[in-house]
Amino acid sequence: MADDLIRTGPTRIDVHQHLIPPERARAMAGRASGLGWPAPVWDEESALAMMDRRSIATGMLSYAAPLAAPDDPAGARTGARSVNEYTAQLVGKRSDRFGMFAVLPLPDVAGALAEAAHALDELNADGVMVLSNAQGHYLGDPAFEPLWAELDHRSAVVFVHPTAPPGRPDPELPPAPLVDFPYDTSRTALHLAMRGVPRRYPRMRMILPHAGGFLPYAAHRLALAGHLAPDTTPEDILADLRRFYFDTALAGSPATLPSLLAFADPERILFGSDFPMLPEEWSTGFDNGLDTYAGWGPGQLHAVNRGNAEKLFPRLAVTARSTAG
Repeated sequence: MADDLIRTGPTRIDVHQHLIPPERARAMAGRASGLGWPAPVWDEESALAMMDRRSIATGMLSYAAPLAAPDDPAGARTGARSVNEYTAQLVGKRSDRFGMFAVLPLPDVAGALAEAAHALDELNADGVMVLSNAQGHYLGDPAFEPLWAELDHRSAVVFVHPTAPPGRPDPELPPAPLVDFPYDTSRTALHLAMRGVPRRYPRMRMILPHAGGFLPYAAHRLALAGHLAPDTTPEDILADLRRFYFDTALAGSPATLPSLLAFADPERILFGSDFPMLPEEWSTGFDNGLDTYAGWGPGQLHAVNRGNAEKLFPRLAVTARSTAG
């Protein structure tokens, strides 16, 4: 059932949209080529044109790539500040069309804390973004505990973007974004749940992209890890896994949506495009899959497209009402 509101103009809030600052374009293209993936091309005008074509009113922008070499924490701090300042300037000009997840220079926890404070307090970021593993350190690592405590104190929204798992990729397999990214998303979500992070920090809202990778399909199997973790049960693991939010990038398919809706609270499902990392011609079919899926209950598609995100980002709900008026 297609959402009637989408026919009246752009209404979706896209929580999974990227930007590439000009000084980062070459590095991003090189990384994509190294992964065997089409090199992304981005600028503000092409992003807005894409959004209009796909009924996206607002895109929450993030930079989803390493900031510096693994042995260069100072470079990562500098890179994060540069990316976030650039993003904030863009959002400042077009706050009706763009929002911002500030990138953090993990695994440098002190640097991440400083950058989160700067981004949230000075740049008015809508949330922060972390990769699914930081140089091989998954997000349940006890070293990251001070960061989660601070973000929970702030009731922050945290976007968890996938990256390649540690180790050398097998050249015989498809590119990491197709195969390994869903695995790494599932692995870091389970790692967080086994360490009880979602339970201890319930005010921090974490979004898992691509319908959580393999998580909805395998959640009850993964929950058996509760037998192996101290002071944890499978029921604890399932409860923690259900605390995540899930976006729909590459997930509007007849196999994925039933699994996602069987596992996740529909109020925790959000629209995502993954532009420009995913070529637009590859992704519009997933949009159509969302709009034509027969399993939506009353109002659920509008909630996924916009309503659920308005609860996470109240400023966008205010913008929508003032625009409508």
